[in-house]
Amino acid sequence: MVRIYVSSVIEASADNVWARIRDFNALPLWHPAIADSRIENQEPSDRVGCIRHFHTRDGGLIRERLLALSDYDYSCTYEILESPMGVTNYVATLKLTPVTDGTRSFIEWSAEFECDEGRENELTQLIGQGVFQAGFDALKRHFSRR
Repeated sequence: MVRIYVSSVIEASADNVWARIRDFNALPLWHPAIADSRIENQEPSDRVGCIRHFHTRDGGLIRERLLALSDYDYSCTYEILESPMGVTNYVATLKLTPVTDGTRSFIEWSAEFECDEGRENELTQLIGQGVFQAGFDALKRHFSRR
């Protein structure tokens, strides 16, 4: 089992950051690697069990199911159903924690998955930096312009 954990601090309140990332269908609005997204079967994007179907900017198709969403904990957990990355049993959580010293948020994104032997380092780098950290960097840029 491969485990990835990436964290950062964003110069904005948890309420403001959560308002930007809460919508399970909003990845294209805040993540630079995502080209488009839709929720299958026209379900609400905050319904546990809904499936988002999206494309990366390089053309990859990914389908993910929302497993948990908590406005109280500022967190969402999802699993990958279909992906070109070659991962199985992939479950990830994106979570915010208010920082009480100033108007900031501690953000963390973690995942566990299985993959073919020998691909662990490659996928850790791709997901940890290319997905998680790239998303954090885009959020930081967005909130620094405000």
